[in-house]
Amino acid sequence: MTPDWLTHLAARAADQPVPRGMRPQEGSGRRAAVLLLFGEEAHGPDILLIQRSSTGRRHAGQPAFPGGGIDPEDDGPVGAALREAQEETGLDPSGVRVVGTMRELYLRRSDNRVTPVLGWWHTPCAVHAAAPEEVESVERVPVAELVDPGNRLVLRHPSGYSGPAFRVRGLLVWGFTAGVLDGVLGAAGFERPWDTDRIEDLPPDVLDLAARG
Repeated sequence: MTPDWLTHLAARAADQPVPRGMRPQEGSGRRAAVLLLFGEEAHGPDILLIQRSSTGRRHAGQPAFPGGGIDPEDDGPVGAALREAQEETGLDPSGVRVVGTMRELYLRRSDNRVTPVLGWWHTPCAVHAAAPEEVESVERVPVAELVDPGNRLVLRHPSGYSGPAFRVRGLLVWGFTAGVLDGVLGAAGFERPWDTDRIEDLPPDVLDLAARG
């Protein structure tokens, strides 16, 4: 059974505001989708994240949601998100109940229009880095660890951009993925007060990988 908090989150998703800098522009951007897959184990609710390969051409080394571009044969964002998750992590889509989609977000740097798809993992399966050329590792990250104030910070990019970030399970989650997580955790009622004055510069090694594309 889908938990009430996720059902309520999906019902409100269409009304969540889109930050000004992420509002899609007419006729611009490749359509893409990502899967926000929530499950539950003994530690409580969790979400599936991947770490992209450090040798990849796009978003090298960055933690992310499974996902990618929408192909013509996909059934829109939902089909693309499930297909990409299967290709990247070995996920069995039959174990996922899609509960809704969020508003489309525009990523100027990669020129993608991304639709986040909300899913409930009612029948979990083993997952792994099924596409090593694209994915380095796969993690089920507990929500309790994401909202732990000790794991939260603000990261500052040399460009002047600052945004929320998380240090969990050996991952530094930042950028688009962290921004979506920050909004979703707040909307779902999980967020705990944290020190938003804890500001750090983006580490040089992460910056170097990000510069690849």
